This record gives sequence, C-alpha cells and structure tokens, in this order.
Amino acid sequence: MKIKHTLLVIGVCCTLFEAKSQTANAYKQPERITLTWSDDPSHTQSVSWRVNADRTKIIGQVVEEQRNPELEAKAISVQGIGVSLEQGQQADTYGQVTFRDLKPGTVYAYRVGDGTIWSAWNQFRTAENSGAFSFIYLGDAQNDLRSRWARAIRRAFQQEANARFIVHAGDLINRSNADEEWAEWHEAAGFIHQLIPAVPTPGNHEYRRDSLGKLVLDPHWNVQFNLPKNGPKDMQDAVYYLDYQDLRIISLNSQLIMLDSTAAGVQEKWLENVLSSSPKKWNIVVMHHPVYSTAKNRDNTILRERFKPIFEKYGVDLVLQGHDHTYARGGLGKKRPIYVLSVAGPKMYESNSERWMDRATSQTQLYQVIKLNNNKLYFSSYMLNGQLFDSFEMSKK
Repeated sequence: MKIKHTLLVIGVCCTLFEAKSQTANAYKQPERITLTWSDDPSHTQSVSWRVNADRTKIIGQVVEEQRNPELEAKAISVQGIGVSLEQGQQADTYGQVTFRDLKPGTVYAYRVGDGTIWSAWNQFRTAENSGAFSFIYLGDAQNDLRSRWARAIRRAFQQEANARFIVHAGDLINRSNADEEWAEWHEAAGFIHQLIPAVPTPGNHEYRRDSLGKLVLDPHWNVQFNLPKNGPKDMQDAVYYLDYQDLRIISLNSQLIMLDSTAAGVQEKWLENVLSSSPKKWNIVVMHHPVYSTAKNRDNTILRERFKPIFEKYGVDLVLQGHDHTYARGGLGKKRPIYVLSVAGPKMYESNSERWMDRATSQTQLYQVIKLNNNKLYFSSYMLNGQLFDSFEMSKK
C-alpha cells in the first residue's frame, strides 16, 4: 500500500508539472485569431491575432491548399505589423497581416506566428468572380458569451459551414474595453472565425465616454478587426463597405448617428455616395439600432427621417439590425428595403409594438442564413434547435 501511495503522489506531481508546462506553452501560441477583410475579398485576406507583448516578429504564411501535407515547402511568408493594446497595467500586442495577390475562388492554407512558434494551419476561401454564396447574420451576442451565446454561433456554423462570412450587428460584448468579455467572445466562437471572416458593426455597448464626455470606441475593435478603410475620415473603424461578388454590404455606425449630429450628417452624405455609385446587384446595410423599434419607449426618429429615404431612393434590399433583443421583420411586399432585427445572445426583451412587423417573436435566440444566387435572395431565420422560424425570398429583374 505504501508503494502504491508513493507512485500515486509522483503521478500527481507529474500531471501538475505537465499542466503548468502546457499552460506556459499555450500562452506563447497565437490566440484570438480572426479573419476579416481590409481589401478585395477576391484577391486578399486579412488576419489578426494576439501575441505576447515582447514579440517583435509578426509573420503570416500562406499557400494554396494542396494534396501534400508539407505546406511549408511552398508557403509564402508575409511580414505583418504589431499593434499595441494597453489596459492599465496590462499590455498586449496584436499581429495583423494581409495576404495579397490571391486567386479568386481558391482555398488557401495559412498560419500566423513569429517564425518559430506558429498557430495551426487553417484555411480560408477567396471570393469567386460570380456564383451563388451564403453568409450568416447574428444579432446581439452581448451577455453570457461562453455559456449561452456560443450555442448560437456554433449551431449556425454547423448548419452553414460553407458560409463566406458572418455579420455581427453590434453589441458583441456587454462592457466596453472589458478584455475578459472579448476573451469569452473568442472562446465561444472557437475556431469559426479562423475559417470564416467576421464582418462586424459596433453597437452602443462597444462605446463609452471619456473624461471629456466624448464617445470612444472600445480599443479592442481596431486591433481585432482589420476592416476596409473606405469610410469617412475619423470613422473608418466602423463605417465601411465591402464588395463581395455581386453584393455590396455597408456598415453604418448607428451609435454615432444617434448621439452625434455631426457624425450623422457625415454618414448620411457618405451613404448616399456609396449607394449611388454601387455597381452591385444587391445592396445590404448593417447597423445596430433599428429604423423601426419593437419597443414602445424607443423611437429612433433620426434613422427614419434621414436614412430611411436614402435606403428607399437607392433600392437597398435589406437592413440588418439588432439592439432591441427580439426578432422582427417588416416591409415584405412593399417598397424596399425589408427591415430585420434579431438577437443571438440570451438577453431578451419583450416585443411591445406590432405596427410595422410582418413576423415577430421574443424570448428566442436566433441565427440567420442569407443566400444569394444570381437574381434571387433567400433569407432564413432559425431557432437554436435548427427549426426554421421565418423565411422569405426576394427577386431582381
């Protein structure tokens, strides 16, 4: 018995030592790896990740996916940049790299690191020149990200694993500049955004006011999401458009629209220019605050008076929104656009207004899949058991 007891103690010690070693090694690995686009999705792919603050080598490697597992032999190394994120006593470095001169409609393998310590090899697919594709749209995540929101994004991925990107319609987290909440967001999504790019727009919970009362976007935003810089000056972190095949998807910063009249005017003028010059068959706007609210005590007048006429003038097809923590869809069969708001996280409100809705519900976590195929758009909203809740289709002549 004595010998067995001694062996047991040794085993525990070894296990603890191995656990500590694995934790130390895990800290050195690239983490929070996230695909986005800062340029043309047919020929480029951007990726960001968190690294140790003392690491100065920021490198990405990319290679066209192949039969042979020896990916390193043909991989091209691309030097990235390191971006510092300071939070009190904590300082983190995020790496950002953009792969360029890629072939359209092609699967690539990539990894990121410092030249010695690398992430796993992951994959992405560039946009094709034409053809059918789908994407996922998620409303507010915000609360209980690890324990409850994870079910929504993982179920959406399970159903639509070939989605080309995921739209996040604001309030990805609950408290601005709370690193522990961003850690939950990345953990809940797991490897999904290492394979499928994120297309995010900020909500009110990504903002706070500084000591002078100025609205400030969470500093995690720019280091995690490397987005197109085609928006208005000083708003390019959240106001942008992305052209993916025959779709132009436009992100507006509705938090600034609601609380800053100057910023609202700038976005209004920019939006009109972006829509009037759009060469794309489909135009979709994403913003956090809804044009039509589902709550009686919420009335986003500025969006209806100043932005709704622009949407209608240029025939925007869909406006994808969040904020009200319910599901609602209205406008089908009327003058475009169709307005949709949804919620993916567990925070729920009651739906108190049915004046504009064709379909509505509350107390329900949902995810949406949108498919475009030439002259058809198919919209489907699902509950987390995979059951279809709402759907419609739109046609283009």
